[in-house]
Amino acid sequence: MKEISYEIKDPLGIHARPAGLIVKKAAAFKSDITISKDDKTADLKKMLAVMSLGVKQGNTIVIKISGEDEEEAYEAIKEFLNENL
Repeated sequence: MKEISYEIKDPLGIHARPAGLIVKKAAAFKSDITISKDDKTADLKKMLAVMSLGVKQGNTIVIKISGEDEEEAYEAIKEFLNENL
């Protein structure tokens, strides 16, 4: 299992546009991918679940990746976070 801990820098947090993009990115992989904020966890492949976390600027999220292509998913999602959030 791979894990990414990331502090959100985007002033708007994870709003509709980046949420849609990261969900699309996650959906390209077979691995199970979850996103957590505080005590809430959601499937990163489900847009409404991601939006329901209400991630704001300054929040720290934890993304856990587990499965056959976890290394590729880890690299792609880490790159996405650094470029977009």
